[in-house]
Amino acid sequence: MYTSGTTGNPKGVMITHNNIVSLCKSCDYISLNSDTVWLSTGSISFDATTLEFFGTLLNGGQLILADTSSLLNIVSLRDLIIKHRVTTMWMTASWFHQIVEDDICVFENLTDLLVGGDVVLFAYTNKLKEHYPELHIVNGYGPTENTTFSTTYSIDEVTYKNLPIGKPIKNSQAYILDSKLELLPIGVVGELCVGGSGLGRGYLNQEELTREKFIENPFKEGDIIYKTGDLARWLADGTIEFIGRKDDQVKIRGYRIELGEIENALSSVSGIIHCCVLAKEDTVNSKRLIGYVVVEGKLDRAALQEQLKLSLPEYMVPMIWVELEEMPLTSNGKLDKKALPDPDGLELYVKEYVAPVTDTEHQLAQIWENLLGVEKVGVHDNFFELGGHSLLATRLYR
Repeated sequence: MYTSGTTGNPKGVMITHNNIVSLCKSCDYISLNSDTVWLSTGSISFDATTLEFFGTLLNGGQLILADTSSLLNIVSLRDLIIKHRVTTMWMTASWFHQIVEDDICVFENLTDLLVGGDVVLFAYTNKLKEHYPELHIVNGYGPTENTTFSTTYSIDEVTYKNLPIGKPIKNSQAYILDSKLELLPIGVVGELCVGGSGLGRGYLNQEELTREKFIENPFKEGDIIYKTGDLARWLADGTIEFIGRKDDQVKIRGYRIELGEIENALSSVSGIIHCCVLAKEDTVNSKRLIGYVVVEGKLDRAALQEQLKLSLPEYMVPMIWVELEEMPLTSNGKLDKKALPDPDGLELYVKEYVAPVTDTEHQLAQIWENLLGVEKVGVHDNFFELGGHSLLATRLYR
């Protein structure tokens, strides 16, 4: 199977028959039996289809295949579910959020819904549970390297606003380790490593990368675990909270920042439908946080920033915002961060532009434009609201 490529180039992973049997025959987080009617939604190259295809057929269920155009059309999708009496589906988080927003009635006849592939937002699972309280929703997490799923969390009674990814599935193990491969206590963020009977043999024709990622289990002799590159922490009830990617960890003005923490705070703000936060270098090679949002109604940037400051330190609050009609998705239905537009030249700010008049105003505007990398600066603009910060401000005095 091949990885999705959202964190780099797709890599071939050597998955065995035993890995697939373990995934499909030990499944206790959704119902898989002769009554199962599963509508396949994943690309044939996507690892989720392993459970869709083999999980359904090896347990005596019925697998429904449909063309992509029928799946992406909400009316056709709903008709498919009704016509075939579909009981079970898998959706990527981004697609799930979109369907809940556009037509929640699509889920009316389902009994089991698996969601994953990205961060699943509380607002959408909560809304769906309010409409269909009997629907069993599962937040599924796992890299291709460990055969689709490593942990699951049943969203029956929602007690967390940042939904956990749950506990290890049967025959799987999860460890949260520091840089010295030592176990971390409850609440401390570290790298999530997984192992068990779902673990593949490594990467096809990439021995060096295999040695780097598939390492000896320091707690069980002769065993192998996989370093996911994901940051997570144990919660007090024994479930795991996903924080973000290690490569989403950035340093801004000396502060170490987890972009996932900002996104979690942002997603809990009323009116935010979808969100993503990136750190990009400006014209003086200093990183700035950029918030990409799909909002309900009109974006009030100032109010949004004040709301975030209630739960985040000021240095973690993005000063640049890009409002989108919808988030770009990959062919697998995941958020395509590479397709997010560069903020340069976009209409980012809500203040009415008032052009400089005096020589001093023109000079200051030119200096700000060069420092901040923006196209034009008005006389009522705020240096910090345009993405400036204290370190950048020191360059004004040179």
